[in-house]
Amino acid sequence: MVVPLAMGWRHLLFENWPIEPAVMDAHLPDGLSPDLYDGSAWLSIVPFTNVAVRPAGVPASLGVRLPELNVRTYVTHAGVPSVYFFSLDAQGLASVLGARLFHHLPYYYAHIRLESADGRLSFRSRRRHPGARPAQYEATYRASGRPFSAPDDPFAAFLVERYRFYAEATDGSMRYTDVEHEPWTLYPATATVETNTLFSAHGFAEPDAEPTYYYSPGLDVVASRSEPL
Repeated sequence: MVVPLAMGWRHLLFENWPIEPAVMDAHLPDGLSPDLYDGSAWLSIVPFTNVAVRPAGVPASLGVRLPELNVRTYVTHAGVPSVYFFSLDAQGLASVLGARLFHHLPYYYAHIRLESADGRLSFRSRRRHPGARPAQYEATYRASGRPFSAPDDPFAAFLVERYRFYAEATDGSMRYTDVEHEPWTLYPATATVETNTLFSAHGFAEPDAEPTYYYSPGLDVVASRSEPL
């Protein structure tokens, strides 16, 4: 049985686009419903890096670093607001294989580079997973404005204050994982996205609306074992 994992999520950009609910519903597996805000479903891309990834209870000094790029949306099941992952691209072949095999998550091996200079983050990802649809992403981003607690802002809370996520395993089954962490601290953010082919990789048309950006320096997380739905 796979043990829970502890890790830190750092230098996150939350990019968020409104999507027609019917369009999102057509992309979701049975049993999950789009969660709506202002009448829209929301599609998000989240570049960041994991730090000190290790089994819960193991010292952080023994953990590994894992830059990552997520494509996700917001769903409900049995009344619980949650996240659904379309894909998780990550640097580190062994980590990706372990996540797919033991945690049943749709991870894809990618070449990822995250660099920081003068408060600005530069993130580049190119999917290299055998047999997977190609996907590239390149952006620079930074915090702008004053920090705030996500629970104090209704839209920010809708996007980030979620403590369960769902994903479709490689065998087609649905799985869920619960996470524990402190409430998010966010900043308004600015971003320049030079390349993004993640929409087409997942069968979405390019959104017409401009995205909403938030940045977080991060927090520490404990994720439960993956369980079948």
